[in-house]
Amino acid sequence: MGFINKLMHLVRGESGAPTMAPDTAAGPRIIPRDQHGISRRDISDNALKVLYRLKDAGYQAYLVGGGVRDLLLGGQPKDFDIATDAHPEQVHKLFRNSILIGRRFRLVHVRFGREIIEVATFRANHSSDNNGTQARQSANGMLTRDNVYGTVDEDALRRDFTINAMYYNIDGFTIHDFANGAEDIQSRTIRMIGDPYERYREDPVRMLRAIRFAAKLDFHIADQTGDPIDELGHLLQPIPAARMFEEILKLFLAGQGEATYELLQDYNLFRYLFPATQAAIAADQSETQLVENFIIRALRNSDERISHGKSVTPAFLLAALLWAPLQARMAKIRNMPPVPALHQAAQDVIQEQVQSTSIPRRFSTPMKEIWDMQLRLPRRHGNRAQQLLDNKRFRAGYDFLLIREASGEPLQGLGEWWTRFQYASEEQRLEMSKELGKAPRPKRKRKPANNDQQDRGSQA
Repeated sequence: MGFINKLMHLVRGESGAPTMAPDTAAGPRIIPRDQHGISRRDISDNALKVLYRLKDAGYQAYLVGGGVRDLLLGGQPKDFDIATDAHPEQVHKLFRNSILIGRRFRLVHVRFGREIIEVATFRANHSSDNNGTQARQSANGMLTRDNVYGTVDEDALRRDFTINAMYYNIDGFTIHDFANGAEDIQSRTIRMIGDPYERYREDPVRMLRAIRFAAKLDFHIADQTGDPIDELGHLLQPIPAARMFEEILKLFLAGQGEATYELLQDYNLFRYLFPATQAAIAADQSETQLVENFIIRALRNSDERISHGKSVTPAFLLAALLWAPLQARMAKIRNMPPVPALHQAAQDVIQEQVQSTSIPRRFSTPMKEIWDMQLRLPRRHGNRAQQLLDNKRFRAGYDFLLIREASGEPLQGLGEWWTRFQYASEEQRLEMSKELGKAPRPKRKRKPANNDQQDRGSQA
């Protein structure tokens, strides 16, 4: 019996219909070992070390969240997170290879080489009178500090979605399902725990998480969970740009970039991530919608590379997502040669974008170089083609060019020419360069004559 069938054998009643939502006050639904497919063999050895050391020290410890969800779906989680009743300082004392992180949300990272096991203390609601300085909420409801500790039952109700509120217990190897997460996994549904309006105000990034999980898991978003998103999307604007950048990477570099983009557009959230790009999409009056076609092809290209185990750099993706605003900005720059105009436009576009999402210099520099290659690739006469081929950004610039061409930009077969040139022999390359003829001379602008010169000329 498969993972999902095993779960539904438990969560369905005798009639075969899904059971009603459990009374959370009565505690979680306990799914025994023989009713789910999770084995300790599927869990990271390092995560098991943390779980057992916490247990041996007298603390409760559960594998929780995405790790449990992905194992139930038959996948292999990238991260294993643990929830415990031990406070961060207590966890830190147990593990010499750990560090305390976070202020808004205090956590412990236990390091095992490159693998990090994240350990969080059970959180509680903020209604307690003795919260002190451990919980803070802004005027619009956003949590600015969330370090009120509680029980596992309270912690489950503090989680965002039902599919993330399942806890794997090494003491008996059972799953504790607090919010019908097993049922929502079976129906492939993203459903918020609690009132979605309140939960999105607590942390607006949950709207992006709903989109990300729906795209990643190929789930649908429940109406009650999705309906408030369009209305509350503006709450993303005050989120720090650095945090938004991290969310951008999670959204678009997980292998479901195209599906993610379509969902962001469906729920009107893309405009808060890339406002200038959304403006360019709205301004595109062409029948083929060139701007959006380019974005979709670029995302599809990245998804395919990820599916084949190839590397994808955020610089390439950001260069693609901001290409339309760059072109629009260049069109407004007058009386400047193309290369300086591009550099000025790139600076302007990036400065505008960092108001929404930060872009570290390690990505903004190669972005500019990829854009710069789009002006250099057409200039391939004489020895220039070979010189460009040796450029460290040639491959990225060439891939970018192919996407532009495939999306409908009229480039007169430039991409096909470069494809042939790369695989041609030295003799063939010389012939291809000769066929292009001499490089066209740049047009020099005449300086306007002053009045005295004009007068003298007319008198001659």
